[in-house]
Amino acid sequence: MRALIVIDFTNDFVDGNLPVGQPAIDIEPRISQLTSEFVQNGDYVVMAVDLHEDNDPYHPESKLFPPHNVRGTRGRELYGSLKTVYEADQDSIYWMDKTRYSAFSGTDLEIKLRERGITDLHLIGVCTDICVLHTAVDAYNKGFTITVHEDAVASFNADGHKWALNHFRGSLGADVVKA
Repeated sequence: MRALIVIDFTNDFVDGNLPVGQPAIDIEPRISQLTSEFVQNGDYVVMAVDLHEDNDPYHPESKLFPPHNVRGTRGRELYGSLKTVYEADQDSIYWMDKTRYSAFSGTDLEIKLRERGITDLHLIGVCTDICVLHTAVDAYNKGFTITVHEDAVASFNADGHKWALNHFRGSLGADVVKA
């Protein structure tokens, strides 16, 4: 059994307060296509969406990044056509708030996956070398098989993106695929 984890593909991460910019804009069609395909196939689909509170001095990212994905803001909404895909299939997609880089940290993701007998995770979204990477490392440590869709991940750091793709292959044994 397989699942698709769509990581942080929101307005703030594409062209908002913490933008990946053109690399994220370029993968939008593939993100939406993969999400639709997994939903239509009856696979488990998770929107793992970063959530921050306004002016939270205790969150470690407050020292590293400008405010982003703040509860109740437009920046936290899904970007572009992915929002349309989600709205059309809301009953088939699990929306999961996350407050750390990894989609596993402090969430019920592992429980949801194990309940369904899911062993294979497909990862897409942003940023390749931050939230996608940390989710992949946790998935590896929990024994999941990992597939990263190279044409559906992006970062604002080109060197970090390339490094993470190599790390997925070389250190996590992930399949790195593209259409």
